[in-house]
Amino acid sequence: MTTPVLLVDDDRPLLRATAQTLELAGFDVSPFSSATEALTALDMDFAGVVVSDIRMPGTDGLQLFERICDLDREIPVILITGHGDIPTAVKAIQDGVYDFIAKPFATERLIQCVHRAAEKRGLVMENRRLKEAARQAEDGFPLIGQTLVMDRLRQTLRQIADTDVDVLVTGETGSGKEVVARLLHGWSRRAKGNFVALNCGALPEQVIESELFGHEPGAFTGAQKKRIGRIEHSSGGTLFLDELESMPPSTQIQMLRVLEMREVTPLGTNEVRPVDIRIVAAAKVDLADPEQRKAFREDLYYRLNVVSLSIPPLRERREDIPLLFSYFADRATQRFQREAPALSGDILRHLREHDWPGNVRELSHFAERAVLGVMPSTATASKASETHGPSGSLPEQLDRLEAQIIRDALSANDGNVQQTLATLGIPRKTFYDKLQRHGIVRREFAVKDEQ
Repeated sequence: MTTPVLLVDDDRPLLRATAQTLELAGFDVSPFSSATEALTALDMDFAGVVVSDIRMPGTDGLQLFERICDLDREIPVILITGHGDIPTAVKAIQDGVYDFIAKPFATERLIQCVHRAAEKRGLVMENRRLKEAARQAEDGFPLIGQTLVMDRLRQTLRQIADTDVDVLVTGETGSGKEVVARLLHGWSRRAKGNFVALNCGALPEQVIESELFGHEPGAFTGAQKKRIGRIEHSSGGTLFLDELESMPPSTQIQMLRVLEMREVTPLGTNEVRPVDIRIVAAAKVDLADPEQRKAFREDLYYRLNVVSLSIPPLRERREDIPLLFSYFADRATQRFQREAPALSGDILRHLREHDWPGNVRELSHFAERAVLGVMPSTATASKASETHGPSGSLPEQLDRLEAQIIRDALSANDGNVQQTLATLGIPRKTFYDKLQRHGIVRREFAVKDEQ
């Protein structure tokens, strides 16, 4: 998109010559011979740069700058100075003028200055657009995204939310599977019932049955009190089973009966209790693929797979990443009572170029660290490598690469050691040795996830 430039100068021959110079450089120039005329073309949505001479009859360049500040202080104003106006221009910069150029000036100096100002204005407008989009997203859909695939996902959720159909959600770690489950619950007539979540991979086999089905006193050693299981507790609401592929085989058999009969038998009793449940199950692997399904029962998969939803990873919907960053940054400013960070060129470059293996969860933590001023090393390292290229000996470069990989893994796994070890495929002792050698502090990545 061509950047608009408002050019103001009462010297008409110089106005025409300067306008032609900027047009040849690719700018969309609107020339004005007076500040009063130029002001009629300005509003808060102006996405460009103002270039003005200082000395003009009527409203001069400094007065024009003051009027522009009243409209929008973030519109870049470049003043062209002469006749001993440099001290005045320096004072104007202290007041907020973007830059000044002394007459006579080289055309390349003007073009470079306008380019920099245009880039700054572009970032300001992008920040505003993202903040407004994030505000609308927060008011409307928690499942944020403006790409076509996210629009379709939200439409599908609306269509099936108020049915009792069981749903299987697939997606990578941190992609938002629980967000989808909560939307299905919140948009349904079951919203007044309980939303009960259980991570099947977080509980040992001897515990998960009691958690799901409940137990009576004395059902097993240590069972001193009656416990209502998650299934029964979710009756009238929604049961969300995360990491379904990790469910033990014996529990899978029992869940198959629950799905078919809609009833549950707690441990330690023969009493059969009917339940009114809707199950939303989530998996990190494609359960339709026998190689990925492994020990997971095929009949249970088909019983759950009445409706299947797939959440795309962030790397497949990169257009949504800046919007998501703005949304999470705004939330973090409220949580930490800090000022929202500007969407700088470095941050925007990292948002666009990073692969985000931890998806939305990793991005939310990146936004939190940006608000706290604790930027991950990967964000600055990528900029340094682009500016200066590889430096140092081969072992030094390999050390930096290894440290970056470890930081990426920690960030993607929220600082969880067990998951990070699985991602890296190294022993625990080796992992801690490398943390010490690279000066990496694990707890900096362990930001509490509130998604």
